Amino acid sequence: MYMDHINVSGDALNLGRLINTIQTNCHISDAKFAGNYSMCIFLLKMREYYRWENEIPLSDNLPSRQVGDWLVRREKCWEDIETDPYLPLPLGQDCIDPFDPTSVNKQLLPLGYVYSSGYGEFNKPHFFLGDLIKQEHRGGVQVLISSCEYARDLVAPPAMMLDTTIFVRQDAVRRYLWEKIDEWRWNKKPDNPIGRALACHDDAVGTGTTLDLLTDVQTEIAIQHEMGEVLAGRHLGPAWESMLGEIPRSRAALVARALRDHLADCFVTLPFLLTDRGCSGLHLYFANFNGMRQALFPAAQTAYNLWYRSGDLEPLQVVVNTGRDHWLETGKKGLGFYLADDANHLQRLKDYLCELSPLALENIIGENANA
Repeated sequence: MYMDHINVSGDALNLGRLINTIQTNCHISDAKFAGNYSMCIFLLKMREYYRWENEIPLSDNLPSRQVGDWLVRREKCWEDIETDPYLPLPLGQDCIDPFDPTSVNKQLLPLGYVYSSGYGEFNKPHFFLGDLIKQEHRGGVQVLISSCEYARDLVAPPAMMLDTTIFVRQDAVRRYLWEKIDEWRWNKKPDNPIGRALACHDDAVGTGTTLDLLTDVQTEIAIQHEMGEVLAGRHLGPAWESMLGEIPRSRAALVARALRDHLADCFVTLPFLLTDRGCSGLHLYFANFNGMRQALFPAAQTAYNLWYRSGDLEPLQVVVNTGRDHWLETGKKGLGFYLADDANHLQRLKDYLCELSPLALENIIGENANA
C-alpha cells in the first residue's frame, strides 16, 4: 500500500519487494487468527482495514457494496494461505527472520522507515512497516514513532513493547481516535470521555486540527503505558509472559492482561496524567477504559467520575496508590499458582484469575479508614 510515498533512497534495499513480503505475512497472520473475533468485532475491523488499504479519508463514507465484495475476496485469499509459513524478509542480499525486528531496523531506521513484529491478543502475530517520524530514548528505553504505514495486518495495535524498544504507530492512534469521535457523533454527542476531550480543545465536532492535537496526547499516553509495562515486567519477571503463553485463549488470559495493564498504569501512566495540567489526557485514558479493565477496576472509573464532577483529583490519587500495591500483589499471587510444583497448577491459576474480586472505591476508602 501507499507505494507512491516511498523514498527512492531505499531502492538499494528493494523496499517494494520488502513491503509485499511483509504484507503477505500480515495476510497469513490474519488467515490464521481472524476467526478468533466475534462477528461484530470482525466486521468493524474489516471496515477499518478496507479504509486503510484503499486510502479512503477518515471523513468519507465507505461504499458498502464494494466493502462486501472485497471482504468475500479477502476471505477466499485467507483460505488459500491459512497453512502457509511466514516468509523471511528480503533486505538487500539478506533474508531476515520476520520476528527479528532489531536486525531489520538496523537497515531501515537510517533510511527513515521502521518495522515491528510481535505477538498480541490470542498470540496473534502482528507486522507493520511505516515511516519513522521520531526516535528518542527514555530511561534506557528506545522509542520509535511511525506515521504512514505501508504494510499492516487486520489489527493495528497503537503501541507495542519488544525487549527495550517501544513502537508507537501514530496512524493507528489517529484511526482509533477517529472511530471514537465518529461513534460519539453518531450517538448524538453524549456526555462521555471522548466528548469531554474534544471540549478541552473547544471543539464540538472533532476537526482535523483537534484530531491532530488529540493524536499527540494519545501518543504520549501510549508511550507512558509502555514505560509502565517495562516497570511491571521488572516486578513480575519473565515468567509472566510464559504464563500467558500457556493460557492464550481463555478468560483467565484476558484477566491477566487487564491486571498487568492496571499495574503498568498505576506505576506510570496515571501518575503522569495526574501531574499533567491538560485535562484531555485523563478523558482520553478513560475513553478506552472498558471491558475487562473496567470490570476489574471500577474504583478508577468512579474516581474519574468524581473528578469530572468536582475537580477533586484526590480520589484518583488514592486509587493509583492503592491500586499499584494491589495489582502487584495480585499478579505475584497468580504467578505463585503458575510456578507451583503441582499437576493442576494451570487450572488453579485460571480459577484464581477468573474469581478475582473487582477493586471498588468503597473498598479502598475502607482500607484507608482502617489504616
